[in-house]
Amino acid sequence: MSRSTGLVPRVQASIPLAHMRTVFRVHDVEKRLDKLPPREHETLRATYERMLEKGAERFQVKPSGVPAMEHLYEELPNFTDVLDDIRRQLALCQDSRDALEITPMLLLGPPGIGKTHFAREVSKLLGTGLGFVSMSSLTAGWVLSGASSQWKGARPGKVFETLVDGVYANPVMVVDEIDKARTEHAYDPLGALYSLLEHDTAEAFTDEFAEVPIDASQVIWVATANDERAIPEPILNRMNVFEVLAPDRDAARQIAERLYASIRAAHDWGQRFDAEPAEAVLERMATMAPREMRRAWMTAFGNARLAGRGTLELADLPDAGPRRAPIGFMQ
Repeated sequence: MSRSTGLVPRVQASIPLAHMRTVFRVHDVEKRLDKLPPREHETLRATYERMLEKGAERFQVKPSGVPAMEHLYEELPNFTDVLDDIRRQLALCQDSRDALEITPMLLLGPPGIGKTHFAREVSKLLGTGLGFVSMSSLTAGWVLSGASSQWKGARPGKVFETLVDGVYANPVMVVDEIDKARTEHAYDPLGALYSLLEHDTAEAFTDEFAEVPIDASQVIWVATANDERAIPEPILNRMNVFEVLAPDRDAARQIAERLYASIRAAHDWGQRFDAEPAEAVLERMATMAPREMRRAWMTAFGNARLAGRGTLELADLPDAGPRRAPIGFMQ
């Protein structure tokens, strides 16, 4: 992939702009609270009281211009197409009173190539909050939409909590490994997305626990997956699907080199090490998936320090030498 140039002017700095947006109607909450029987549904009562205490307005933020993104192009060279798309959408709302609109996106690709890291970087870039749901670790299908307060142990869903407990009306909501969602009994863990990914229906999304409509239309959706075949077609049709490939050798070297520099700069002990890694070490790092690189660098730094060296060697990298026998009893 090659990054297109000249899409929009590059802006060195971008101060976030914000105005207030109402994400629920206070009257609806007061009405539901008044109807609760005394000394019953204490969790639901506490939820309504928390909503009234926090108020209904949240910050809706967007960059004042197209922010500088060159560092992301350099750090995540295999996400060029996605970054280009975000730049286009940011350009549309700059110098206007329009809200920031980012079409829901699905990042499709093999494990370990940086999809989840990219989603977190998007949240930092836009200056908004972050909600995170890992579908592979779900034990309840209602984590997005909440469960009826009639059920024991029920609670609001992640979308409701992110909007009500947070300070932003347009947080980035990451649905990690969406293809790993498992149906549990009558619950479809992805069912809520059919309305949440549509702007018009998301304006009055009703969490099954709170039963109060909330405005989730400004949420910025980023989903990740390894296999699109496990994702229902109606969900795919609501998202921009980007196939993210593993970085090639040159891109992997670039990622590893930038990661070495960022780790070194972030720690006081980093000054004890060479400004740049040795060529042989960098070549070995380029064979690893981006997910593995940080752990490998940290292991190498630690091993070099134990050896009293400021230069990392191949032997410092994990699995660079013979594997140790597993700890246990001999048979």
